[in-house]
Amino acid sequence: MRKIAALLIACFCLIDVYSYAQKTIKGKITDSKDGSAISGATIQAKGTTLGTTSDDKGEYQISLPASVKTLVFSALGFTTVEFGVDNIPAVLSLKETNPQDDLDGVVVVGYGTRLKRDMTSSIAKVTSEEFANLPLPSVEQALQGRASGVFINSGSGKLGQGIKLRVRGISSISANQQPFVVIDGVPVVNQAIGSSDEGDNPLATINPDDIESIEVLKDAASSAIYGSRASNGVLLITTKSGRQGKSKVSAGVYTGWSTPTRKGEFLNAAQYRELFTAAAENIGEDAEELFADETGTDDWNSTNDTKWSDYSFQNGYVRQYNASISGGDAKTKFLISANYNDQKGIVYANRLNRASGRINIEHSLNSIFKLGTNIMLNQSYNYAVASDNAFSNPMQLNAIPPIQAVRNPDGTYNSNTLYYNNLLEFDGSNFNLNKTYRTISNAFVEARITPKLVFRSQAGIDFNNLQEENFLGANTLDGAPNGYSYNNQVTAKVFTNSNTLTFNTNFSENDHFDVLIGLENQKGTTSGVGATGRGFPNAKFTKIESAAVIVDGSSTETEFKFISYFARANYKLFDKYLISASFRRDGSSRFGANSKYGNYSSVSLGWILSEENFLNNSNVISLLKLRGSYGLTGNAEIGNFSSRSLYVAAAYYGLSGLITSQIGDNNLKWETTNQADLGLDFGLFDNRITGELDVFSKKTKDLLFNVPTPAINGYTVIQKNVGDMTNKGIEATINALVVKGKDFSWRTSFNISTYKNKITRLTNPVSPSSRTMGRLAEGQPFGQFYGLKYMGVDPANGDALYMMADGKTTNNPALAVDTVVGNPNPKYYGGWGNRFTFKAFDLDIQTQFVKGGDIFNIAGMFQSVNGDYFDNQTVDQMNYWKKPGDITNIPQPRWYESNGYAKSSRWVQDGSYFRVKSVNLGYNVPKTSLNKLKIESLRIYVAASNLFTFTKYTGYDPEVNTQYISDVNLGHDFYTPPQAKTITVGVNVGL
Repeated sequence: MRKIAALLIACFCLIDVYSYAQKTIKGKITDSKDGSAISGATIQAKGTTLGTTSDDKGEYQISLPASVKTLVFSALGFTTVEFGVDNIPAVLSLKETNPQDDLDGVVVVGYGTRLKRDMTSSIAKVTSEEFANLPLPSVEQALQGRASGVFINSGSGKLGQGIKLRVRGISSISANQQPFVVIDGVPVVNQAIGSSDEGDNPLATINPDDIESIEVLKDAASSAIYGSRASNGVLLITTKSGRQGKSKVSAGVYTGWSTPTRKGEFLNAAQYRELFTAAAENIGEDAEELFADETGTDDWNSTNDTKWSDYSFQNGYVRQYNASISGGDAKTKFLISANYNDQKGIVYANRLNRASGRINIEHSLNSIFKLGTNIMLNQSYNYAVASDNAFSNPMQLNAIPPIQAVRNPDGTYNSNTLYYNNLLEFDGSNFNLNKTYRTISNAFVEARITPKLVFRSQAGIDFNNLQEENFLGANTLDGAPNGYSYNNQVTAKVFTNSNTLTFNTNFSENDHFDVLIGLENQKGTTSGVGATGRGFPNAKFTKIESAAVIVDGSSTETEFKFISYFARANYKLFDKYLISASFRRDGSSRFGANSKYGNYSSVSLGWILSEENFLNNSNVISLLKLRGSYGLTGNAEIGNFSSRSLYVAAAYYGLSGLITSQIGDNNLKWETTNQADLGLDFGLFDNRITGELDVFSKKTKDLLFNVPTPAINGYTVIQKNVGDMTNKGIEATINALVVKGKDFSWRTSFNISTYKNKITRLTNPVSPSSRTMGRLAEGQPFGQFYGLKYMGVDPANGDALYMMADGKTTNNPALAVDTVVGNPNPKYYGGWGNRFTFKAFDLDIQTQFVKGGDIFNIAGMFQSVNGDYFDNQTVDQMNYWKKPGDITNIPQPRWYESNGYAKSSRWVQDGSYFRVKSVNLGYNVPKTSLNKLKIESLRIYVAASNLFTFTKYTGYDPEVNTQYISDVNLGHDFYTPPQAKTITVGVNVGL
C-alpha cells in the first residue's frame, strides 16, 4: 500500500506541477507580408494542453505556470515558430508557408512526424492545397506529376478501376507491386477483392477532399520501419483535423462535363467497301459473297454508314457537394465533414457515385492523457464496364462494320451484326453493379508520462464490404437463352493494434535525441460467398431466388496474421550532424515454417553543410544538406497460404472427398530489397529556390515465382524464391519563387525521375503468350517486349516482311525469329507545375510527361491489319500496297491469308507523351466585400483535367495498360478506353 500511495502522490505531483506560479503573457500576431492582424492563431504552451487563440485584432493573452519555458505560435498558412517565454516580442510576425518549398515544415513519417530540415531520408510530400478542387477519380492520382520517383499509370478511363503506382521501379514479379498504404496510422487493403479479371481500386472509395497530405516513403531509411511490406514504398495518407480557434464552416460545390481525350478514326462505309473489295479480289473471291457467308446478312449493299466508335462513348459529367465544420480549443479539436460525388463516365453505361462522412476528434483529458478517434464511413456504387477482353466491352463496338445498322427498323437494337452488338446490354433491364461499404477508422489514447516520455496505443480497422450484382437478359450474349444472374459478396477486414513509446531528450545544449519503440499486431480476414443462376421468367426478375437453376455456388474464407516489433532512433548534434536508425522484426502466418520471421533495418546520415562556418554567412546558400542511407525492406503480399500444401473438397459419384490442390514449401520466405540512397537538399537566396537530388540503387533478392513442375506428379506449379532484380535511378526536384510582388507572384516546381530495371537472376524465364509480348529473362528489364520484328512491306509484291536470325527478311513468319522489340519501362518521367497569383486571381497549371515506355497495341492485330478479316479498320490502313513499287508500311490486303497478321513489332509504338494534367483558375472575392455578409472566404473557380495530350502514339491514350492480363505485361493496349477530359466550375464558401 505504501508503494501504491507513493506512486499516486507522484502522479498528482506530476499533474500539479503546471498549476502554480502563474505568469501572464500578452501580445499581437501579424502577417509579415503586410502587417495585418492574424486572427485565430494558436498559442500553445509546449508540452502541455494549455493554450489560447488570437482575436480579430490578432491580440492574445495567456496565463502560464512557471514550469512552462516555451510557447509555440502557429496559424494555418504560416510558418510555426517557438519562443522562450522571456523572449517573445510584443508584436510577432509570421511568414506565409508554401507546401512546395517550406524547408522547416513538418513531414509525416512512420509512427510520428519530423521537421523536414532534420530528415535524413527521401520522402515526397503532396499537400491538399496542391490538388484542391480537382475532380480526382482516386487519391493516388493526386501524386501524378507532383512527386519525384513516383510513376502512376491510370490504366484506362473506366471509373473505379485500379491504377498502377510504382515507387522507384518494380520490385516484384508474383507478389504485389503496389506500395503499402497507411491512412491515419491504419494499414489498409490496397488490392482488388472483387471477381473481375481487371480488378477494382479500393482506394477509389476514399474522398480526396478529406486528405490533408500524402507522404511517399521512397528509400529504406524512411520505409524500413514498416519492414516486410515496404519494398514497393509506403504511402502515408493523413486526413484533415480540427485546429484550435473559432469554429469554421466550409462548403463547396462543383459540376463538370467529361469527354474522351481522343477518339479512334475508323473506316466509313465507302472506305470499308474499298478495302475489303480489294482484300477479297486479291485472293480471287467476291467481297459481297464472303461478307454474306460470314454474317448471314445482305448488309454489303446497305445505305448504312454507322460510326460505331461513337457508340462506345457517352458525354460524361461529374458533380460534387461537400461541407465541413472544424474548430476547437486547447482541450478539444474536431472536424466533421460530408461529401457526395456523382460521376457519369465517358465509357458507355459507366457510372460511379460516392457518399462519405468523417468525424475526427481529439480531446485532452488533462496534462497527461489525450484520446481521439478518426471515423470514416463510405458508400460507393460503381456501374462497372466489362473487361477489355470481353465482347460486351463497349470499346469493342469498333470492330463492327460501318455498313451495319445500330438499330432495326422497329427501333430495337440490331443483333445481326458481325460481332456482338453489346448495346443490347444497356437497354435498362441489365446491370453490372458493384456496391462498396467501407470504413477506415481508428481510436487512440496517448499518455504523456513525463514531459519527455509519451506512450500511445491505437486500434484501427479497415472494413470493406463489396457486393457484386450482375444481371443479363435473354437477348444478351452471355444471358441467352433464358437470362443470367450473378451475385458475389466479399468482406475484407483488417484489425491493427499499434503501441509505441517515444522518448525525447537533450543531453546538452548542442544536441537532441529521440527514440521510439513499438509493438504491433495485425489480423486480416477475407470471406466471400457467391452464386450464379440461369433461367428467369423475364427481365423484371433479377435476383438469384428467381432462377430456374442455380448453376454455381461458392463460399470462401482466408486470413493472415502479423506480429511486429520495431524501434527507431534519431540524434542531432550542433544542429548540423544527423543520424537515424530503425529496426523491425516481422512475423507472419504467410511464410514457411522455417522462415516465419524476418528482420529489417536501416541507417541514415545527414550533414547540414550550410551550418558550417564556411557557409553559414552565405548570402546565396540558405540550406545545403547532404544525406545518405542504406537499409533492408521486404514484400509479404503473396497470398495467405502459398507456403502450405493444401487440400480441397471434391465430389465423385455423389460422394465427398479430399484431393490435394497445392504443394507447399516450408522454406518459402519474404522477398527482400536492399536499397542505398544518396541525396542532396538545397535552398538558395533565402529559400527562393529549393530542391532535392537523389541517386538510388535497389537490389531485390529471393523473388517469389510460380515455378512450373512436371504435371505427372499432379501439380503444375510450386511457388518458390527463385530470382533477383535491380532498380537504379536518379530523381531531381526544384522549386522556385520566380516572382514575388505586391500584386503578382509566380511559383514553379519541376521534377524528373528515371529508373533502369534489370532481372539479374531467374530460374525459369517467362515467355509471352499468343497475344502478349511481355517477357522476363535474366539480364533484361522487367516486361521487355519480345516477338517478331516487322520489317515493312516488300515493294515488289506487297508481302509483309519479318526479320530472320541472320538479319535478312522473309515473308514467312515461321522462318522469322523472336527478338527484343521494345521496352515498356519509361526512360524518364516527371512533372512541371506553375502557380500564378494576380491580386484576387490565382492560376495553377500542372503538367506531366513520360519519355519512352513502349506500348503494344494488341487490338491492332484486329483493327489495324489491312483487312485480314471483316473487322472495321483504322483509317491508316487505306494506305495499303496497291501496285509494284509502292512504298508503304501497310501490306496488300488479302482476306484471311494473314499477310501481316503475325504478332510482331508492327503494333509496338513509342508511348512518350506530354499532358496538361490540370488547370485551375480561381477568383477569391476580397474580404472587404464579404464582411457585411459575415462570410470568411468565397472562391469561384473553373478547372480542367487532362486538357491537352501531345503524343505520337496512335492508339486512344498513351497512359494506358489493359488490366485483364498479368502484371508481367506492362504497356499493353487492348480496346482500352482513354482518360477523360473534364471541365468543372465550382464555388467554395467559408464561414
